[in-house]
Amino acid sequence: MTVRCLVVPRVVAAAATVLLLGTGCSSGDEDAGPAGRSPGTSSAASVSASPPSPPPSAPPAKGSVKVVRTVTEGLESPWGLAALPDGDLLVSSRDSGKIYRIAADSGKRTELGSVPGVSPGGEGGLLGIAIAPTFGEDHWVYAYFTTDSDNRIVRMAYDEKRPAGDQLGAPDTVLRGIPKGQVHNGGRIAFGPDRMLYAGTGESGDRGLAQDKDSLGGKILRMTPEGEPAKGNPDADSVVYSYGHRNVQGLAWDAENRLWAAEFGQDTWDELNLIEPGRNYGWPEVEGKGDRKAYVDPVEQWSTDEASPSGIAYVRGSIWMAGLHGERLWRIPLDGTKPVAKPQAFLDGEYGRLRTVLPDGADGLWLVTSETDTRGTPRSGDDRILQLRVS
Repeated sequence: MTVRCLVVPRVVAAAATVLLLGTGCSSGDEDAGPAGRSPGTSSAASVSASPPSPPPSAPPAKGSVKVVRTVTEGLESPWGLAALPDGDLLVSSRDSGKIYRIAADSGKRTELGSVPGVSPGGEGGLLGIAIAPTFGEDHWVYAYFTTDSDNRIVRMAYDEKRPAGDQLGAPDTVLRGIPKGQVHNGGRIAFGPDRMLYAGTGESGDRGLAQDKDSLGGKILRMTPEGEPAKGNPDADSVVYSYGHRNVQGLAWDAENRLWAAEFGQDTWDELNLIEPGRNYGWPEVEGKGDRKAYVDPVEQWSTDEASPSGIAYVRGSIWMAGLHGERLWRIPLDGTKPVAKPQAFLDGEYGRLRTVLPDGADGLWLVTSETDTRGTPRSGDDRILQLRVS
């Protein structure tokens, strides 16, 4: 097993030549109820009071969502979701540390195996998963998880010809040393259009880490598939891509390869941010829109009882954002980097807490619910993966 312990030097301001790849929770947890956090004074209206009229090329102001089918149900604490080249899905279980394959057509479930070293607790455990762009040649499956000492990213070779439960090879550590805590472990990983690996981390409850450029906590990270700093990062010797984040659990790229991220606020505002390399997103100095030159304001913000955003996806010209405490799916239609209308909510309370969304490859979405993570109210069939038709 290859182990890489990255020492992360201080990030410098982004140079003009840096590649511009477009690129939640109460004080105690990621989505506490009213007793744990104070809702914002405004609804989920966009930061701008008067959004511009959409041009013909922009998505319509109003969209639609239809639940086509339930793909599978009875999942335990599902968290990460990734699509295999043949269309089947991999889903991670936060608390059991297992990864399952879900047949997209029938919903049949096959256990790949358990990820060694997972130490679940609080918001930690087996979190995001991702499929390497080179999966057809190397069969690497990447996982972000909490251990007894840190959060880390590993990759494992997947051999579907082996017996169920024994299909994952020994983990190869890609990156270690991401701060862990009972709360704010981040956890989303995804490969970008540049074939680099991105990770959203949390500040683990230690606010100061978000502004500490020597820490991996409260950051968006960008690295090679082997865990080295990617070419074009703000600091050539660092995997840190942006900083000043509280708890990033949503990453998605739009049609122009811009990176978007969803982030939990504390007491007032949850955020959707357009990520630029080397920029400071304000936490803990600013929550939501602060109009301070040193920090990047969110493109949209929500009161914390309406969102607690986790996964996001880009489909049909809009960002789609899953809400945990908000128990709804948000649609944010975009014209370039600007919303063309106020966010629109769907499925409000119909399926409970919503954790992860992923494009289904046919202008729709896969949606993962999150009622069995100790904070929901599970009903018969929870948790589930749904297929949605969206516009």
